[in-house]
Amino acid sequence: MAIVNLQSAYIYFVEGSTATHADLEDVKAKFNRYIEMTKKTGEQLGWSYADSAFPYELEERPEGKGSWFLLRGKDPNVYKAIVVGVGSKIENGKERQYVQVSLPESATHGDKGKANEFCRYLARDYKGELHLFNRRVQYFQPRKP
Repeated sequence: MAIVNLQSAYIYFVEGSTATHADLEDVKAKFNRYIEMTKKTGEQLGWSYADSAFPYELEERPEGKGSWFLLRGKDPNVYKAIVVGVGSKIENGKERQYVQVSLPESATHGDKGKANEFCRYLARDYKGELHLFNRRVQYFQPRKP
């Protein structure tokens, strides 16, 4: 499966982040924690909030082994897919590690909203620098006064 024309958001690891990099297992663990948190919220509210908060199934593809995984929508009319990967790039002579969240061409508005929500969750948890789909940047790392 060739994925082309992706819209991507990036969570960069910077000085002050909780980690210097992440691997796919770490990112999956963050998503599993997110799912557990939303289940508990739903239990407190007496509502199956987890299905609304995380309407995806985590799917690993052989061609993405070690570099990306797919979040496949449970209801394809509302949510199609989000691709989540890890990587690094050289910028100004330094290697920058990141988590990449991408939307394929087939993605819906619901996917984009959920992708933004997941990006903010990951960036807040890693205390990283979030570069959103619309090129805006949000900083979650501790800043010096």
